[in-house]
Amino acid sequence: MEQANLIPLSQITQGQTVKLVKINAGRGLRMRLASMGILPDVTITVVNNRHPGPFMISVKGTKVMLGRGMADKVLVQ
Repeated sequence: MEQANLIPLSQITQGQTVKLVKINAGRGLRMRLASMGILPDVTITVVNNRHPGPFMISVKGTKVMLGRGMADKVLVQ
């Protein structure tokens, strides 16, 4: 897998579906995201990515709001 293809989740436009590849963060944030079902190889759909406003995704049929700083650390393709 090429690391060059990875982009932050925060840059994905509304309505796109992507696959989570890597979480570029410390153990605490990785565990917090895992508790919400945000794990490597999971499929994520961006529900809302408008500025200003919440960054909302859908994971396994559940809508989750993330801070933009968190979304910057989630790398997808």
